[in-house]
Amino acid sequence: MIFFPLNGWNSRLKLFVPWLLVLACLLAVGCAGADKQLPAQPVPAAGTAGAEEQLGIKVEALRWSADGYMLDFRYRVVDPEKALLIMDRSVKPYVIDEASGARFLIPSSPKVGPMRQTTRRPEAGRMYWLLFANPAKYIKPGNQVTVVVGDYRLEHLVVEQ
Repeated sequence: MIFFPLNGWNSRLKLFVPWLLVLACLLAVGCAGADKQLPAQPVPAAGTAGAEEQLGIKVEALRWSADGYMLDFRYRVVDPEKALLIMDRSVKPYVIDEASGARFLIPSSPKVGPMRQTTRRPEAGRMYWLLFANPAKYIKPGNQVTVVVGDYRLEHLVVEQ
């Protein structure tokens, strides 16, 4: 049997292992929905102009974030009553890559919870965010995607750098 002296490595490993587990959980949650296809049921379309009418929000940006491993969706509330749908914790928004049909979810870790901003009373004019997993940097800047919130689709959004 061979023993290797750790000389301080034990304390460094104790700090590194929890972060590695959190990263593995985030990637596993993001990959869980990446290969699934669209649901068979038709969903009403709402472009960025329709987002104000249907969801009470104005789409501000959809950006590549966290070195490409996340997609940062920013929106401004226009009508707080209609925006309650996107704020509802039971509604699980997701992104669809329009070229392949791959679906990407909002990651959720046991300690932090879902990576999205929610409130029971959205404020008009305030900006809110959702973070979608992008495992292996599957979606690139310039790709067109659809953001699905409940029964509504925000189609043909271009991912920014």
